[in-house]
Amino acid sequence: MDELDKAIVRELQSDARMTNRDLAAAVGVSPTTALDRTRALRQRQVIRGALLDVDLAAIGRPVQALIAIRVRPPSRRNIEGFRNWVSRLPDTLGVYVTAGTEDFILHVAVPDNNSLYAFVIDKLTERPEVADVRTSIVYEHIRNNRIAPAV
Repeated sequence: MDELDKAIVRELQSDARMTNRDLAAAVGVSPTTALDRTRALRQRQVIRGALLDVDLAAIGRPVQALIAIRVRPPSRRNIEGFRNWVSRLPDTLGVYVTAGTEDFILHVAVPDNNSLYAFVIDKLTERPEVADVRTSIVYEHIRNNRIAPAV
């Protein structure tokens, strides 16, 4: 990535819906150049899409939690099977496959504490490969949507 590519990524992280004309003006190139570069970044999978940021409370999911999970035995079959299953659950925001004490960290959003309890007890602990579950309530989630490319 050259400096122009980095500038385009930086601008689009700020506003993924900006027009090509506004993007070109912001990075100091012609609209044709901006469009060609943006297309190339998409083709190279540097830009993989744009996400809709929703207010979880406004859509009825104000309670967030991070759930640490150990899977036993830690085989590829168990890890991949659990990952595929849990990533499809409607309460799951994110799945992190990790090394160390936990095999997974889940980020979930649910309507209330009873729903969180049901998610952990009725879904997670019912899985035979789940050996341990630890839940932490998220009081506030601050996300950095602008990360600069490495130099």
